[in-house]
This record gives sequence, structure tokens and C-alpha cells, in this order.
Amino acid sequence: MATMTDQQTLTIRPGGPADAATILRLLDSATAWLVARGRTGQWGTEPASTDPRRIAQADTWASSGGLHLAMLGDAPIGALVVGAATDYVPPATEPELYVNLLVTDRAYAGLAIGARLLAHAADLARARGLGLLRVDCYGGDDRALVRFYEGCGFTATDPFTVERPGREPWPGQVLARRLD
Repeated sequence: MATMTDQQTLTIRPGGPADAATILRLLDSATAWLVARGRTGQWGTEPASTDPRRIAQADTWASSGGLHLAMLGDAPIGALVVGAATDYVPPATEPELYVNLLVTDRAYAGLAIGARLLAHAADLARARGLGLLRVDCYGGDDRALVRFYEGCGFTATDPFTVERPGREPWPGQVLARRLD
């Protein structure tokens, strides 16, 4: 596991179209980490960088204006994408900011990168005058992601299922955090 030195500070910077490859690298690394632990339900077993749908998604996220990268020195070690909710989750009953992606480099586990990125998302929402931050995550297996988000101040709200032709349904969980 990597650590930060006294000279290294975690910063968060806006991302842009040139950062699509960074998103894919982080997704590939996280997928490999999950696969090595037998946890293939969340993102499957194949690298995002070889999936045309995921490549297009990374390009869209990187160009959306909602990408933010956690940086340790010059190295991107986490990505956050915020914007509008995805169409497969129940709509919010008020204006919100939605976390579309949160992924971190598992080599830096234990440095609270994900929690820092979620705090940044909350700051972005407050700056926009919004009182609600929502996210969805994989709700299967041991529900570790649900517990992570709950530890960051979110409350589980709506479970949902994404039907995938020819594949197992994907169990999801929406979580919400009040900011006001």
C-alpha cells in the first residue's frame, strides 16, 4: 500500500476531455482489484479500456464538465464525476447533484481518497445552492459499497435492479445525503 509523505498533498482538480484515459486506467485497476478478490458482480471481469461502451462513457464523463481528479503530486489517484442522475434510478423530489462515478486507485487504499472526493462533491452541491447529494452503487454481495457511503454520511434510500439481457440482473442501491 502506498502512503503520502509530508511533502505530498492530496489535491482535487477539474478534469477534462484529455482525462478519459485516466478514468479508464482507474476503472481497469479497480476492476482487477475486485476480480482478484472474487467480487465480479460490480463491474465484471473485463477491463473497461477494452469495452467500447465503457470507453464512450469515459469520453462522455471527461467532456461533461463534472469530472474532478484527486491528485497526489502529478499522479491522478481518484476520479469523481458529478451531474444529473442516471435514468435507471428513481428521480429525486428536489434539485440535486448526483455522483455518477467515484473510483480510486486501490494502491492508495486507506488514505480516504473516496471520502475526500465525496466531500468535494458536497462542496460543489452547496456552492450551487443544492441541499441534496445522491449516488448509486452496486448493492450485491456483501454490500461493502453501501456501508462505505453510509460511513460518508449517506443514507440508503431506494434499491433498484438493472435488467441486462443475457446477463444476471445488477442489484443497485441509491443513497442520499442532506447538505442543509
